[in-house]
Amino acid sequence: MTSLHSIFFEKHLSDTDVEISRLINLEEQRRKAQIELIAPKNYLSVSSREALNSFMSFTSVEGYPGKRYHAGVANIDAIERLAIARAKEMFEAAHANVQPHSGTQANQAAYFALLQPGDVVLSMDLASGGHLSHGLKVNLSGRWFTTISYKTNDSGYIDYAQMGELAEKYHPKLIIVGGSSYPRAINFEEAANIAARVGAYTLADIAHFSGLIVGKQYPSPFPYIDIITTTTNKNLRGPRGGLILTRDEDLGKRIDAAVFPGIQGGPLPEMITAKAVCFGEALTQEFCLYADRVLSNARTMASAFLEAGLDVVTGGTDTPLVVIDLRKTRLTGAQAQAVLEAHGITTNRNIVPNDPQKPNVTSGLRLGTSAISARGVGPEDARSIAQIVARLLHLANDSDVLAETPDRKAIAQVRELSAAFPVYPAKTRADDVHESRRTTGLA
Repeated sequence: MTSLHSIFFEKHLSDTDVEISRLINLEEQRRKAQIELIAPKNYLSVSSREALNSFMSFTSVEGYPGKRYHAGVANIDAIERLAIARAKEMFEAAHANVQPHSGTQANQAAYFALLQPGDVVLSMDLASGGHLSHGLKVNLSGRWFTTISYKTNDSGYIDYAQMGELAEKYHPKLIIVGGSSYPRAINFEEAANIAARVGAYTLADIAHFSGLIVGKQYPSPFPYIDIITTTTNKNLRGPRGGLILTRDEDLGKRIDAAVFPGIQGGPLPEMITAKAVCFGEALTQEFCLYADRVLSNARTMASAFLEAGLDVVTGGTDTPLVVIDLRKTRLTGAQAQAVLEAHGITTNRNIVPNDPQKPNVTSGLRLGTSAISARGVGPEDARSIAQIVARLLHLANDSDVLAETPDRKAIAQVRELSAAFPVYPAKTRADDVHESRRTTGLA
């Protein structure tokens, strides 16, 4: 007779939840067959997948290594210490907190450590490339604090003169640089000089280019900036999560208290474990080559779009991001996104500076090269992808039905390119570990 115990430990997902199993399989097929240009998305290494599938996913902890509230935590303590040490080495930091569940929560913890409700925060305007967690009114950060926004100039670059004028006028407690769609290198020293004049803290949100910093392809915010926040899943090629860094040990203690017990309870041990793995990978020479490829691909695509007659915000990029301004076409960002998805290319609509469209429609399209670079795509094939995108956008500009009646040539080209750069092409040890856990009653 089958016991409840054996059902719990031995039944496969395909047996217990057919619909969820089916949808997971469909997503796997989609990711393998399509070209992923959504900037926050990437692929985990086989090693990181093994970490996520490990016994660490069953672990529950609170607090920090050596100061936990549960027994049986020696191994996760050792892993978290490794993650911290590797994060500090990556960014030459004095302190790292690896527990935030996301980049937004990393930002929230920094605010909790530095600010009081009602304090003034100076950050980049969302339409200029900022992020909603930097004080957008509908976000918790916008409810907590008084947000003043600096913008980009007519060329799409940060207007540091305006940043300075606003700082002198409003005396913010915190100045934030970085965001979600600003494609150019940030002058961290200039931002720090402005902050020093008004006695403000500085925070750099480097989520979209942190891997380039580690790979020596983008300037580091240190030693100019007080606190760095980032996600770990974009071009760091890790699991979805957050990270906070500082060179000031006293600030580090405040950050730790802000994360726990300030805004979070227990962290996610399996995510910390996978972060530790990806941080170790990021400290290799291979990762520097990857970072170089990410930037080369982005710049190649930006050039190809310009050659095809499309407008690119700032005329190029210093990051994995390329933002196309569609205002000279009759397409909205939403329409362009739909057309490309119908042909197996995933992107996202995005606000551009002085955008006349609503935020859920937009006049722009944001593309990122982190995921295609992880698959092995180089500049030559990145140019081919950009040319396919440009051709489809031009066709869509002349047709109202391209999303409903896809172009067969483009679909064939996308499939051919996807097949040339397979995702997890063979059965991996991560698959073996998962299968072993299922067959031995440990899944």
